[in-house]
Amino acid sequence: MPQLASLLAFAAIALGMVLTPGPNMVYLISRSICQGRAAGLISLAGVALGFVFYMLCAAFGITALLLAVPYAYDTIRIVGAAYLLWLAWQAVRPGGRSPFEVKDLPVDSPAKLFAMGFLTNLLNPKIAVMYLSLLPQFIDPARGSVLAQALVLGSVQIVISVAVNGVIAISAASIATFLTERPTFAVVQRWVMATVLAGLAVRMAAEARR
Repeated sequence: MPQLASLLAFAAIALGMVLTPGPNMVYLISRSICQGRAAGLISLAGVALGFVFYMLCAAFGITALLLAVPYAYDTIRIVGAAYLLWLAWQAVRPGGRSPFEVKDLPVDSPAKLFAMGFLTNLLNPKIAVMYLSLLPQFIDPARGSVLAQALVLGSVQIVISVAVNGVIAISAASIATFLTERPTFAVVQRWVMATVLAGLAVRMAAEARR
């Protein structure tokens, strides 16, 4: 099992990332507002399956990589820190688009909603890089099975992401109205999120090899 400190730190990163606008958030919000909460939740089920797919692929791949390449951890750590800085910039860059600006989507069947949710997540570069670059640095081979640790950390990310996205999908219309009426709140939220992500990136880059 990972250390409690590692679990909490990874959970904080997972929370920060799910709150940072990306393809999943934009799709789920637009789907929920255009077709209703049920459609948003069905789409979220597809997104969740995409998380499971990435978790399993990364868990088995990370296990092989960290056991075979002595300096893989340091390389992945630096790449992960750079990616968090990029996410921080995306949160505050000029001209950034709010995910609550609804895209006009056609009405789809439940099967297509599920498939589109899965495909949207599968093609989401934020999730791919997170599993390949961020998750490995929280794994300590000295604490037992690398595979088991990867699965535990991946499960934490999935639970947090599904819970947060579920709340967003259910409350999409209300949140969109709230932010439209209070544009300053949205700006403050973006800067707070960017600061948190940048702080995590600095911590990650400065962390010594275990």
